[in-house]
Amino acid sequence: MGSDNSFDCTAEMEKFLCERLLDQSQPIPERFRALFSLRNLKGSRPREALIQVTRDSSNLLAHEAAFALGQMQDIEAVPALEEVLKDLSLHSIVRHEAAEALGAIGLDSVVSLLRNTLIEDPALEVQETCELALRRITEQKNNGDDGASSKASPFLSVDPAMPASLDCSIHQLREVLLNDEKSMYERYAALFALRNQGDTAAVRLIVESLGARSALLRHEVAYVLGQLQHKMAASALADILRNVDEHPMVRHEAAEALGSIADGESIGLLKQFANDPEPLVSQSCEVALSMLDFERAGMSFEYLFMKQPGQIQ
Repeated sequence: MGSDNSFDCTAEMEKFLCERLLDQSQPIPERFRALFSLRNLKGSRPREALIQVTRDSSNLLAHEAAFALGQMQDIEAVPALEEVLKDLSLHSIVRHEAAEALGAIGLDSVVSLLRNTLIEDPALEVQETCELALRRITEQKNNGDDGASSKASPFLSVDPAMPASLDCSIHQLREVLLNDEKSMYERYAALFALRNQGDTAAVRLIVESLGARSALLRHEVAYVLGQLQHKMAASALADILRNVDEHPMVRHEAAEALGSIADGESIGLLKQFANDPEPLVSQSCEVALSMLDFERAGMSFEYLFMKQPGQIQ
């Protein structure tokens, strides 16, 4: 279950990573590095550290912790994720990620909560995420493990929807993705099919869908463009980052995607918006720039933590 990018980790290193993640005196990029390493581990200590961070004062870090628990598909995390989803005092981006994580884990026991939240939640992005999670659980049950594995993401991510059929033409996928009347799950399925196709025509269509009405869909489109790292998307993503009226969750994903593309203009924008008044945006830019610094130095952003704790600067 979860990512195949696991690595051997001593008990000392695991303890260090958890302490670094939970240490609020550390810069956000340093805590992210610990989080990215911990999501490749299993066991109670990493799980409990990530659960604790879902209520961190940094909404960016909190939502990333919920995302990590979903990617790990850790059944033991379900009760905590349910509590996060129900807690209206938390930022909607964190609660949205908790709902998505519950869908990724896929237990029948969460269906009732997801249905109630879909109807009653005040945040549209959370409602739409619950719609996605419910459909994903149904699809997983209908397809069984074999059906799920046959549509595994080439990006090693646990996606909130299974990609549409390979038999669909790009014109059919366009009709679904750009149609505001289609269900969110169908539009996500079209998006992931186009991502997996990944050619220039597919990327052009994905960029076009950044104009969708749904902020949730726009944020996922930006996330997918970050996975694809196609320079064709840079200009549209830059426009989103510059748009202070755009939903913060969309701007945050645009910033991270620009960090993945990493051309000169994108890096300049990240430096500029590292001072944005919206913390979700400024912290996303900080993390993206930190990742780029490690890549330039020929090091992995997270796996540098595989060194002994005393060697880490």
